[in-house]
Amino acid sequence: MILRAILAAAVVGGAAHGADDYPAKPVRLLVGFPPGGATDLIARILQPRLAQGFKRDIVVENRPGASGVLAADLTAKAAPDGYTLNLVSHSALVVSPAMTKVPYDPLQDFTLIARVVELPNVILAGPSLPAHNLRELVALAKAKPGTINYASPGPGSAGHLTGELFKRTTGIEWVHVPYKGGAPAMTDFLGGQIDVFVGVVSTAVPYVQQGRARALAVSGARRAAPLPDVPTVAESGWPEFEASTWYAVVGPARLPQPIVERWHREIVATLAATEIRQALIERGYEPAPSTPAALMDLLRAETAKWGPIVKALGLQSSN
Repeated sequence: MILRAILAAAVVGGAAHGADDYPAKPVRLLVGFPPGGATDLIARILQPRLAQGFKRDIVVENRPGASGVLAADLTAKAAPDGYTLNLVSHSALVVSPAMTKVPYDPLQDFTLIARVVELPNVILAGPSLPAHNLRELVALAKAKPGTINYASPGPGSAGHLTGELFKRTTGIEWVHVPYKGGAPAMTDFLGGQIDVFVGVVSTAVPYVQQGRARALAVSGARRAAPLPDVPTVAESGWPEFEASTWYAVVGPARLPQPIVERWHREIVATLAATEIRQALIERGYEPAPSTPAALMDLLRAETAKWGPIVKALGLQSSN
């Protein structure tokens, strides 16, 4: 018993000492998507300021695959020493686990550190659609059920799920037209083949500013900074509606608490830096740091919210 207690104390003491010296070498920040995508862009905006705060290199490492699931799995299986973390989107923690079997438990296999940013979607109407606000769109859809279509970047995408949540919330009937990515969906929308496009704010802003698309509402809890005159869905008459993509930093389960606290402090400080906030907001991202406990509450709420919708849409894989 005495020997066991001595060994246990040595392990705890070693972990504490390691946390005191942390980081003693570069930290890998995994990104589950290729360079140039939204998650990669966020990571590279944050990276210089985080490296400055830690006084060590923060290496952004792209490990694309399965909508972020590959990088999440690598993170879950990494040593809990703080040298492998993941800037993960809600798709890998909420949507993919609802759609198919993933090799990790989102609620058990990660240490949640902080949400970083939110990215709302925007509901766009083409110039030829006789709807100038969300109430007019809903009235038009109810007057002609099943005749209005909306495009999204693909089945299970944030745009698709936002469109289906909007359908459930308002009681309208409209037709989902899935695309393989936001770019081809936007092309057909701008060409007049699609009535409504539901996509991320950052993609939509240039076309709204050019007058080629009409922004009816944003899906988040707050108005989007690049579109300050566009109301939220909640402001437009459906106060219970909210749907945003979010991104968070997580590590493997059982990360030492001092390392979690250090990363949380550095993330909050980074997002408070004027140049970082400006760079994110200009691209449509809303800085939204959270505590680890608040992130867990969000993860549980989002799992309960989107799981039944994914099931009802038949998006679940048999694997």
